[in-house]
Amino acid sequence: MAEVEETTREFPPVEPPDPTPVERRRGGLRVLAFTGVVFAVLIGLCFGMRALNVLPGFDNPFDDQETDRSQPVLLQSMRDLSRYVAADGTFQVIVDLQQNKENIPDFLINQRTLFVGSGTVEAYVDFGTLADGALVVDEKNKSVRITLPPPQLSQAALDMERSYVVAEERGLLNRIGDAFKADPNKQQRVYQEAQKRITEAARGSELDERARENTQKMLESLLTRLGYTSVTVTFGSP
Repeated sequence: MAEVEETTREFPPVEPPDPTPVERRRGGLRVLAFTGVVFAVLIGLCFGMRALNVLPGFDNPFDDQETDRSQPVLLQSMRDLSRYVAADGTFQVIVDLQQNKENIPDFLINQRTLFVGSGTVEAYVDFGTLADGALVVDEKNKSVRITLPPPQLSQAALDMERSYVVAEERGLLNRIGDAFKADPNKQQRVYQEAQKRITEAARGSELDERARENTQKMLESLLTRLGYTSVTVTFGSP
């Protein structure tokens, strides 16, 4: 009987196939999702324990911070005031300023600002300029005669909390120019124009007449309390 020879063949180990790009992306997304869930749970636990006063307080690392590097206030001058502010008036003006070039379209060169300005003008009497003989007192008859300078109006003081820019238009070339060169005096010109117009409006009002009446009433009340029965107040010509 013939003998059968047995042979054994060895085969290399079979390696698993490489994952496809889609499977790799899915695996990466699963890892990211798992990490995000764990991070959210940790943050929620921290805030929950903070609300229960288990953890000490901590600040938001991304909060806005403000650094004040201002210098100390410097006193430049002092002066004694001898004026009596008898009245003031609050005015509001709309300033519409436009700067452009002739024969050039506004969409190229144009600077227009619409500004609402609110300011106060004071009417005062300067007692520091009283001339000699302005005060005549008659103790026997208990009478006083006072000659005062005419009331004056101060320059308008803008109230920046009530003043604001309504609209601002700029041409294409103006925008390009502003990107390379800032004009710090641009808004200052608008403020100055508003001050000028409010001051002029105050001069045309009855603010100075109100100051005359209030000053006269104040002096009459003061001197009457001092025992004078006749008080005469006159104002000089402007």
